[in-house]
Amino acid sequence: MEPAAQRLTLIHTNDIHSHFEMMSPIAAEIAKLKATAGEEPVLLMDIGDHMDRAAVETEGTMGQANIDMLNLTGYDAVTIGNNEGLTFPREVLSALYAGIQCPVVCCNILESSTGEPPGWMKRHAILEKDGIKIGVTGATAAFDSFYALLGWEALDPEAALRGQCELLAPQVDLLVILSHLGLPADQRLAGQLEGVHAILGGHTHHLLETPQIINGTAVCGAGKFGRYVGRLIFERADSGKAFKLVSGQCFTVDPSLSEDVISPAAALHLQRGREVLQETVAITDRELALDTQGESPLGNLLAQAVRRFAGTPLSLVNSGQLLGALPQGNITAGMLHALCPSPINACIIRLKGKDIRTALEQSLNEEFFNKAIYGYGFRGKLLGSLAVDGLKILYDPRVMPYDNGIAVWVGGEPLDDKAVYSVGTLDMFTFRIGYESIANGTEPLYLLPHFLRDLLRMELQRPGSLEECGVSRWETESGEPH
Repeated sequence: MEPAAQRLTLIHTNDIHSHFEMMSPIAAEIAKLKATAGEEPVLLMDIGDHMDRAAVETEGTMGQANIDMLNLTGYDAVTIGNNEGLTFPREVLSALYAGIQCPVVCCNILESSTGEPPGWMKRHAILEKDGIKIGVTGATAAFDSFYALLGWEALDPEAALRGQCELLAPQVDLLVILSHLGLPADQRLAGQLEGVHAILGGHTHHLLETPQIINGTAVCGAGKFGRYVGRLIFERADSGKAFKLVSGQCFTVDPSLSEDVISPAAALHLQRGREVLQETVAITDRELALDTQGESPLGNLLAQAVRRFAGTPLSLVNSGQLLGALPQGNITAGMLHALCPSPINACIIRLKGKDIRTALEQSLNEEFFNKAIYGYGFRGKLLGSLAVDGLKILYDPRVMPYDNGIAVWVGGEPLDDKAVYSVGTLDMFTFRIGYESIANGTEPLYLLPHFLRDLLRMELQRPGSLEECGVSRWETESGEPH
């Protein structure tokens, strides 16, 4: 008799982004897939951006809720995404991942002080299931200028992965990459690397209902927000032969599914998160209205907060960072989190006057302030108009779009189109998102780790800030506020 073929199932998730409402359904779907495998070995892996501080559960527990979900679901290996690596301080990450019950594999992030991975991270892991050796390495998107400010060194991920694959391939039966790099990078890697059985992908939120096979490598992606779970099945006739992919697909997760352990744990973390965020951060004597199509006190407050934190003569921020008005009375950390959930940081750039003027002119046009924006940390819906501090703008609302000859003053002096100004703004803009002329700025200095809601908190506590944000920056030729 011929020996029975050996099978190995790989289950993968990515970019869940703290959608806790999907974590019990995900766990239930994973349980179904494991049951289908019967006694055959199964590995479960996550490809990063499991955490997202826009969620109350994550913000209130500083990521501990996510670690608990990973542990309770039974992951065998994970890598980190930019949401883990860039939105939590190093000491917080160290404490969090000290409690994870599986390897965290990422070969392109090192501590600047040691040139080595932190103690909780491995360049690779060799897992063994039923005598099958599976080599697992991983990499995350190298936002090197951001990582450097947090005490990390971000290596070129493709070069780092090549070295790990060359090291692992002779030692293992299957070689798997956990890639939080995005689909284009995954496709390049598959074409360049030999001996890699699967690249399990994330970061660009791509859904590949069946894997792309490139150079014999299965390139995979399971979408975003826990809506899908991916599965690969590998098989070999006997232990002397290579594993071959026999099945690969993504399964839609039914949101009505429930898993007995995960559901109550997720509910508990939501309760704890809400309790933590009940902390009072300010008490206000007035409501601060928000208008994402024009000027408003809350937009002005955000611009003030950024300018003062950056220490610059002027600031430019988009009002779409804010999701509602700020009420009068007791202001809690949870309220600021709900109104400004994006993990976005302030930054300082050197920007020419003509680029400032272009952005301000665009801000008057509906195609900009009503533009839908996705990614780069933005957790709002629409770009919104520009809120400013340190500027006065005079404009004519009767002219056609792009015919607006606006007049702008900086600190009482006319804006000089040829001059270069130090501007406080948002890291999002440096990626040419939204008001693209702002990305023409040079010498960016990113002010990590504080988020915009942290800056709002500081500004609310500053005496006189509420009076200042009520003073208009935009005025029509008739003297009417914008």
